[in-house]
Amino acid sequence: MRRPLCRLSRNVLLVSAFRRDYAWPMSDIDFLMREDPWRIFRIMAEFVDSFQTMARVGPAVTIFGSARVKTSDKYYRAATTIGRKLAEHNLAVITGGGPGIMEAANKGASLGDGKSVGLNIELPHEQFANKFSNVPIQFHYFFARKVCFVKYSLGFVYMPGGFGTLDELFEVLTLAQTERIPHFPMILFGSEYWSGLLDWMRGQMQERYCFIGPADLDVLKVTDNVNEVVRTILDYERHAGMPAMPKAFA
Repeated sequence: MRRPLCRLSRNVLLVSAFRRDYAWPMSDIDFLMREDPWRIFRIMAEFVDSFQTMARVGPAVTIFGSARVKTSDKYYRAATTIGRKLAEHNLAVITGGGPGIMEAANKGASLGDGKSVGLNIELPHEQFANKFSNVPIQFHYFFARKVCFVKYSLGFVYMPGGFGTLDELFEVLTLAQTERIPHFPMILFGSEYWSGLLDWMRGQMQERYCFIGPADLDVLKVTDNVNEVVRTILDYERHAGMPAMPKAFA
């Protein structure tokens, strides 16, 4: 019986790791020349595994935010409510699978009896998979994980967060600006947190230096109302009449 490609890829990786660690000494250049091509199989296995799982999830919304937010924080409570309300409208909730905001959104989706997807990433500290994801997927590569965030979402909610959240915000902004994906709803939740960044982008990037166009920030919606978040996404889903999966990632 033919074995799945992902299983074969993992076997190749095991052989490769053994050869690297035990078979012979080699210089750094030799190591890169011998081992980097095999890395492709690990990357391919991540895409195969995640695509197979995500293809069965259905329409979904990704919620980003800090892993360091405590359960008592108002943003934790808001993310839980948003996740629950989206699930009650038959939308899956996708997060990075870790603690903080990610846990809150997954918890809300579980409370709403919905699909709660956690795209967890291997990190040397801080990140661990939360217990509220009923569709967990583990990643080694950030770029493979980000493809799944975008490919299977019809809307994005950005709660307050750090570098990772900003990375994910500007990733989607760039894809929308360059028309690699449709202008899905991009909602910044928490005006007191996001207003400084928006003022800087308008004042410096847009008005002073003209590095972005007048309409490039129009895709962003700022709100402090959880019901407005859900309503914005449902309105888009209803009027667009389309599933997730942007053509750029098909």
